[in-house]
Amino acid sequence: MSWRVGLGHDTHRLAMGGPLRIGGVDIPHDRHSVGHSDADALLHAITDALLGAAGLGDIGQYFPPEDPANRGRDSAEMLQRVLGQVQAVGWQIVNIDCIVHLERPKLAPHWLQIRARLAEVLHIAPEQIGLKAKTGEGLGAIGREELWMAQAVVLLAKTITTS
Repeated sequence: MSWRVGLGHDTHRLAMGGPLRIGGVDIPHDRHSVGHSDADALLHAITDALLGAAGLGDIGQYFPPEDPANRGRDSAEMLQRVLGQVQAVGWQIVNIDCIVHLERPKLAPHWLQIRARLAEVLHIAPEQIGLKAKTGEGLGAIGREELWMAQAVVLLAKTITTS
């Protein structure tokens, strides 16, 4: 077996008016994420982690923000396209671990739904996905609810065959 680890990170500003999309799930909230696509920082972080682990670049190379085709684009579709590229070069997801940095809303009531959506998009079992949330404890841009961010680490495996 061959193994690779990838790290992904994304940040998006918050603006008034909800809902807030996290991990492909629209969560009732008084703020939404601002960006060129649907601005789902969790899915963007996972996408970058996959690309990094497979040595395939970063999300901006595949979905440039200046491309009008990416305006309002569904980040789940972007992630599935990248997953296809990763699998095409022989890599499979072993597990993913994620952290969402967000002052509010509390995400615990939404974890099962987010985890199920991630599993569906990535074609893996929910047990292969770790999710955690951290607040800014009222400090900094996260604590002031100016932005939210997500981090993801992924472990990929490839079976090496010898002839």
